[in-house]
Amino acid sequence: MKEIPKAYDPKQVEDKIYQMWEKSGYFNPDNLPGKRKKTFTMAVPPPNVTGVLHMGHALNSTIQDILIRRKRMQGYKTLWIPGTDHAGIATQKVVEKDLQKQGIKKQDLGREKFLEKIWEWKEKHGNIILKQFKKLGASMDWSRTRFTMDEGYQKAVNEAFNHYYKKGWLYKAERVVNWCVKCQTSLSDLELEYKEETNKLWYIKYPLADDKNKFVIVATTRPETMLGDSAVAVSPKDERYKKLIGKKVLLPLQNREIPIIADDEIDTAFGTGAVKVTPAHDLVDARIGEKNKLPIYKVIGPLGRMTDEAGKDYAGLKVEECRNKVVEDLEKQNLIEKIEDYKHNVAICYRCGGVIEPMPSLQWFLKMDELAKLAVKAVKSGEVKFHPENWEKTYMAWLENVRDWNISRQIWWGHKIPIEGENDVLDTWFSSALWPFATLGWPDKSKDLKEFYPTQVLSTARDIINLWVARMIFSGLEFIKEKPFTDVIIHGTILAKDGRRMSKSLGTGIDPLDLIEKYGSDATRFGLIWQSMGNQDIKWDETAVMGGKKFANKLWNIARFILQQEIKSEPDIKNDSGLLEKLEQTKKAVGEQIDSYDFGQALHTLYDFIWHDLADKYIEMSKNDENLKAIISKIVLKDILKILHPFMPHITEEIYQNLPDKEKDLLMIEEY
Repeated sequence: MKEIPKAYDPKQVEDKIYQMWEKSGYFNPDNLPGKRKKTFTMAVPPPNVTGVLHMGHALNSTIQDILIRRKRMQGYKTLWIPGTDHAGIATQKVVEKDLQKQGIKKQDLGREKFLEKIWEWKEKHGNIILKQFKKLGASMDWSRTRFTMDEGYQKAVNEAFNHYYKKGWLYKAERVVNWCVKCQTSLSDLELEYKEETNKLWYIKYPLADDKNKFVIVATTRPETMLGDSAVAVSPKDERYKKLIGKKVLLPLQNREIPIIADDEIDTAFGTGAVKVTPAHDLVDARIGEKNKLPIYKVIGPLGRMTDEAGKDYAGLKVEECRNKVVEDLEKQNLIEKIEDYKHNVAICYRCGGVIEPMPSLQWFLKMDELAKLAVKAVKSGEVKFHPENWEKTYMAWLENVRDWNISRQIWWGHKIPIEGENDVLDTWFSSALWPFATLGWPDKSKDLKEFYPTQVLSTARDIINLWVARMIFSGLEFIKEKPFTDVIIHGTILAKDGRRMSKSLGTGIDPLDLIEKYGSDATRFGLIWQSMGNQDIKWDETAVMGGKKFANKLWNIARFILQQEIKSEPDIKNDSGLLEKLEQTKKAVGEQIDSYDFGQALHTLYDFIWHDLADKYIEMSKNDENLKAIISKIVLKDILKILHPFMPHITEEIYQNLPDKEKDLLMIEEY
């Protein structure tokens, strides 16, 4: 008879158990016992080095840990690679803020000293999130932890750049880019966020050059950019303007004659169907300008002030100031037809929230035609599969309309472009696109690369399908000639209870570490997976974590009851009252559900068997049935610990350590 404590206390167990796992060395595939011929590899989506654990990380980490623990127990040589991303703009912003509190600007320090400050900050704070992953029970191989600014990783980034350069796929050109005035850098389309604003829609009269009493009325949300207009455009299908195509209008305030042109990109339903074309300050207008060989007038500068080309009355004004003056001057000349309220999405920087100003800038671009074809083919052929499948549409929609990738950034922290005299750094996503193989030693032909590439599963959030997933797929195919993974799990987003995104400022953000402190890691994992049904978004409900705590207590009490029984004989499995058949059905169902990445359903199946079948029915029956008692004690308890271990690893390991007839030193390497 084995005596274990009356109550289960996760605070007394979870850290102790994690230390036991780490000491064993079994997170490292090279130390796993037995002959393991098949490998199973995953690379954690690298969180920003500035990051702390949030609910999305916690859900994704739990999903990955379920997969890696099960495969480890199934006899695979398992590797789960941890690491962090240098997160160029985000990290630079954090350190700049830190210095500002001390009254220091980065310009005061200069580039080299400022980068030293970032490295100091990284050494002090950079591994916080990795320690937090440990609190959640993540069984990553910490000996292989990578950082995207490690020396070896920098070698990989330079190799990738040089490869593209030699193929002629990299070029430097002045193009209209998304410019963040606050961060003072260009951004790719995928790095923009959009917020809905109610602004004004101004209807402005553009007089015909050959008859000043007749006008084309143009609607715009940005009257200040009209100072850089090169044309007025209409749809070739719009009957209202057919006779005007080819004529000229006089651009108000600038007194410049500009043509009326036809272009298929014009939406006849917007405003009057006639739109101003400012090739220097709008991405669509830039395309129209290029097609029609229109001149470019740069009227907004990189600091967000009007340039000399805007005219002496406006040069030097901030954009908002210029807007007000332009409207005032147009009203004086009776050139505003009307003003309406107008709801539209405004592009903002994903890091600082500042408004984006499209403008021409000299940048490095990567040609995307051939790379996009590789990525499309990989998914269309079924080589790479999305779960749920519908996320393929998001992936394909971007790749089939992709433009060349602006890969240069005008910041100090990051991978410096390996061209002499070039001070720009590479887009953070350029380096993270190499993650599945750069973490394994590429470009060197390392033992790890040979043994563990390609990885098998990637689990991530939907908002980086194009920023990261697509780019990893074409990078793997281009550099290694093999896909980086087979299956992509897109997990649901955890929302506040009211269905909106969680927000710290609104008080609706949940810190997973608070949940772990209150209920324990296993209960937190339970609550995350319990609500993760069918990959739908989750309206967070803490009662699921409370349910996880109750279930942990129930499991503890079941084990305690079983371990206190005196077993007088060996079990006769032919007379089991149907328990073993039910157990096998449960094992089969849970296995199939995990294999189809239906983690929530798998946990529900396990919960129902353990609580309702085993505890409520068979344990009660065993009180009057010695053989059933022996079956539960000798067979069933150990089996439920095995199949529940990937979901709730700490409590199952603790109970396993109390079994009188345990086979291995740790449950985590038991045969599943």
